[in-house]
Amino acid sequence: MKRLKTEYVAGGGLIDRRSLLAGGVSFLAATTIRPVVAAIEGDKTIAEDFPRWTKTLAGQGSPYGEPSRYEKSVVRKLLLPAAPENAGTSAWLTPIDQLQGIITPNGLHFGSYHYGVPEIDPNKHELLIHGLVDRPLKYTVEHLLRYPMVSSTRFLECSGNTAINAMSPFTGNETCQDLYGLVSCSEWVGVRVSDLLSEAGLTKKARWIIAEGADSGSHSRSIPVSKMLDDGIIALYQNGERLRAEQGFPMRLLLPGWEGNTNVKYLSRFEVTDRPAFTSHESGLYTEHLTSGHAEGFSFHMEVKSAIMHPSAGQLLNEKGFYEISGLAWSGRGKISGVDVSADNGVSWARAQLQGPVHDKALTRFSIPWRWDGESTILQSRAIDEEGRVQPTRKVWKQKYASPTFNHYNAIQAWQIDKDGSVSNVFV
Repeated sequence: MKRLKTEYVAGGGLIDRRSLLAGGVSFLAATTIRPVVAAIEGDKTIAEDFPRWTKTLAGQGSPYGEPSRYEKSVVRKLLLPAAPENAGTSAWLTPIDQLQGIITPNGLHFGSYHYGVPEIDPNKHELLIHGLVDRPLKYTVEHLLRYPMVSSTRFLECSGNTAINAMSPFTGNETCQDLYGLVSCSEWVGVRVSDLLSEAGLTKKARWIIAEGADSGSHSRSIPVSKMLDDGIIALYQNGERLRAEQGFPMRLLLPGWEGNTNVKYLSRFEVTDRPAFTSHESGLYTEHLTSGHAEGFSFHMEVKSAIMHPSAGQLLNEKGFYEISGLAWSGRGKISGVDVSADNGVSWARAQLQGPVHDKALTRFSIPWRWDGESTILQSRAIDEEGRVQPTRKVWKQKYASPTFNHYNAIQAWQIDKDGSVSNVFV
């Protein structure tokens, strides 16, 4: 059969997927895959050629399943070192570059804590709704577990994700996990906040809700009533199982598309008010400074963003030839409508394929075939959401935000591919 010619859609070796599927690329020729050898050498029997695990009866597993021991390197990384000055404050980074699909396993979901991880007895925990309501109410966990549940696949992202790129004037030896490990995606199941607010009855003056957690610092944020009524969820389950302590057990607030700090864990109180509380976090750490001299407060949405995960910083291309560039895109404004990829430092771009279904305010996997010629180059991705928002360049982002602002950094990510196949973070 005549082999079709490989078609390229942009510079740097980006391949038209249609030509790939039509037989334009031989996977065997593009890589070092070895053909099967049917012959059995010498006097070796077929049974001797089989690996031991095919000939030995295995165990029964465990009450709570664990990953294979051969995957022991796929773990979270602690962002802050253990030290007295960091007591109660910690952050665990998802190994996002070692995963596939869009769902993050519960044990690998990132975590960020200002007051540690409390151990809460669900039989003694309650949610209080009071303030500008007709009927102040208290809900136990058992009460909420009897309510109709809703399910949504949504991402969570710390607003400080990729802060290293925002703050540093130059790059170091950061891995993709170091840079992008504060974003994850799960299927969250819980009770609509709107159902509970309807029972309590909002007064005409109700405009804001102060959401407070039951941790030692009573972490709290001011949330507009409109967001709570729109798609706010009191999450009780994550990826099919009850919330883990690190994710807010026994209940947490989920505000799809909004910065992680507003998704209050260990939720214990809603105070309905006519104005925001200007809590310490929303008045300080989570207020951005602009180059205009003004401050940007209540910047809730996580803007459109993407990054190539394979290949990415910390990884190594062992040989030239065919690879599939794969990455993730997301937007707190809605669905991802497209992702463009460049393999020649932004000289040309090609549209990547999105892995469906594409969910609202969730991670979206994208990919495009690529042939690396062994020369040094730079890979980039640029996401577009359904509102038409396009991921900015680093220069454009830095023109808007003043130093030392680092939250909500969403500039285009560039990865340097060196001739030896090593991949590193680079600014362009």
